Amino acid sequence: MIEKLQSSKSGNFFLLAGPCVIEGENMAIDIAGHISEIARALDIPYVFKGSYRKANRSRVDSFTGIGDIKALEILRKVRDTFDIPVVTDIHTPDEAAMAAEYVDVLQIPAFLCRQTDLLVAAAKTGKMVNIKKGQFLSPESMRFAVQKVRDAGNNDVAVTERGTTFGYQDLIVDFRGFPVMRQYAPVVLDVTHSLQQPNRTEGVTGGLPHLIETMARCGIAAGADGLFMETHPNPSEAKSDGANMLPLSDIKGLLERLTELRMAVNRL
Repeated sequence: MIEKLQSSKSGNFFLLAGPCVIEGENMAIDIAGHISEIARALDIPYVFKGSYRKANRSRVDSFTGIGDIKALEILRKVRDTFDIPVVTDIHTPDEAAMAAEYVDVLQIPAFLCRQTDLLVAAAKTGKMVNIKKGQFLSPESMRFAVQKVRDAGNNDVAVTERGTTFGYQDLIVDFRGFPVMRQYAPVVLDVTHSLQQPNRTEGVTGGLPHLIETMARCGIAAGADGLFMETHPNPSEAKSDGANMLPLSDIKGLLERLTELRMAVNRL
């Protein structure tokens, strides 16, 4: 899968994008259709992203999902409708085989990136494994997470940068880590989660969405192979992570500008 995502004839970046969590079929279909049309026009290899369940929430009363199988079936419908791959998070080893029946890429959440049993279970499905770098790990440490997947017989692996903990309520992306991690696997920049402001006193994660384009531009300039971003028709009404999501109406112009930047970087 990773080779396919890097196969754009124009040398463009690949994109993992969609809502934070699957809220319903119509919303997922609308987002996937909108982005896939733009991605085709710009020659951006596209993977629809949607979590079938959110296991890591600040408060016990936070929305976690509409039901595992129902959400996974929606992901499969998105894949079949638009002929695009889909990615979702998994949280425990037994979820790997279940989710692999519906999706093309299994994503390891940042807080779980050192969980050997989870990485091995994901690798053994034969699906591409996208490992988010823990907010507490150095770029060099991701070599071992990648190696766990490869030692389990799966070379289809990528690493996603999503910021490093900077104090209690902020994250910082250190772009010096990109060339380090690219020695181990293709690198994706998680644009929107890198702009989170976690651990707010009200128990709801904050964010800096006005910096999404700035962060994405930095990632392209630093040599990111792909970009990850969450988007929603109305982020203020999103059931998870709305504070740092990109309005769906803004994605076309952003991707056009980022494609122009990528082409300029390729010429250097």
